[in-house]
Amino acid sequence: MKPTSAGQDEAAAGSAERAPAVRWALAGLSLSMLLSSLGTSIANVGLPTLAQAFTASFQEVQWIVLAYLLAITTLIVGVGRLGDIVGRRRLLLAGISLFTGASVLCGVAPTLWLLIAARAAQGLGAAVMTALTMAFVGETVPKAKTGRAMGLLGTMSAIGTALGPSLGGALISGLGWRAIFLVNAPLGILTLLLARRHLPLDRQESRAGRARFDTVGTSLLALTLAAYALAMTLGRGSFGALNVALLVAAAFGVALFVRTQARAASPLIRSAMFRDPVLSASLAMSTLVSTVMMATLVVGPFYLARTLGLDEALVGLVLSVGPLVAALTGVPAGRIADRFGAQRMTIAGLVATAAGSCLLSLLPTSLGVVGYIAPIVVVTAGYAVFQTANNTTVMADIRPDQRGVTSGMLNLSRNLGLVTGTSVMGAVFALASATTDVATAGSEAVATGMRVTFAVAAILIVVALAIAVAGRALSRRTAAV
Repeated sequence: MKPTSAGQDEAAAGSAERAPAVRWALAGLSLSMLLSSLGTSIANVGLPTLAQAFTASFQEVQWIVLAYLLAITTLIVGVGRLGDIVGRRRLLLAGISLFTGASVLCGVAPTLWLLIAARAAQGLGAAVMTALTMAFVGETVPKAKTGRAMGLLGTMSAIGTALGPSLGGALISGLGWRAIFLVNAPLGILTLLLARRHLPLDRQESRAGRARFDTVGTSLLALTLAAYALAMTLGRGSFGALNVALLVAAAFGVALFVRTQARAASPLIRSAMFRDPVLSASLAMSTLVSTVMMATLVVGPFYLARTLGLDEALVGLVLSVGPLVAALTGVPAGRIADRFGAQRMTIAGLVATAAGSCLLSLLPTSLGVVGYIAPIVVVTAGYAVFQTANNTTVMADIRPDQRGVTSGMLNLSRNLGLVTGTSVMGAVFALASATTDVATAGSEAVATGMRVTFAVAAILIVVALAIAVAGRALSRRTAAV
């Protein structure tokens, strides 16, 4: 039966009334994503100043960045699952409050170790914000516009990453290092107000029907991920006995985690989720692509400074091109994914990323800065399309009670790629440069190292492309059956 004219008018009026609320809700979610990514990138530029302020070594102040990343990486799946159980709105408001309060503590910290502890708390708040922001898209945005919303969130994440170094440098030079943390306070309060007023209320469920939180599984996963992240980051890519021991501990933790999840009444991650070919393929591809994207940040500064002879200011300016391109590409990529299909655009994004990596592997130094920027634009635009389409594919049809943990797993796969890329792609670059210290290597050695690194990167993207094609074929066969 077709709806009456009056019914159509009522539906149109209801849609018109919801539109402003949806826009304000997306504004709150976008600010949440912006703050979490800004927290990742804004502290890096202040490390030299912080080393002087606290009379500390570079290895000690590195923990200001590492504590934040470790908190996000180790806890993001657990907090996503917790949101599914206790209510995503309630937990997101708590996460924003924790992030804002911890930012103030960072800004007033009298000692280095108190600053590091506050950064870990800030990372916990950021883990909640990152995991639950994508999960809320399914509750606030119509399914037909999921891609656009994912593109907007990807854009805000890229803006936060790009804005961090330049904003941090300006704040440090004008107001001192404490300002890079205190700037989050007013933004956090605004985010909290928008989220509290416009996000949908949590569904009321009886305690009898509510799943329990898997404390043992969450603790095991957090410790396992911490061991892996530390193994990949300690020693700046040179593996020693401690790195090997941490990797062994991580492998043992994975085995123990799988065993406990099989026996748990309410597991953190259900094994059935990995039998979904779309989800498994998306997680694998996300890890591989993020590993490659980290190469642009690991290799780029050395190539620009040592081979092309740029000073620090110009290096920073060129490095900001990638995040800027990702920011400009995110929303259009979401619209294209909604129109032409997310799986198809996932493959298109991977093809562009592979093409850009191949161009970088063949790059002659005679082309200078322009020759470097052009392939980087292709790589980062492809990455923005891939990330938006990949996230849309996973989150569009996910069950409501699994949105938090699935969003957390997507973000975890990306973070694991970033951590792995820092170590593995850095090691490939150092090995290909054939020198004991890349920082003092000759210009041609660095150029050779860059070409080899991006040749390896292109191979990794081809592997991701094969996974995408195989996953798409398998999902078609499954749908046909």
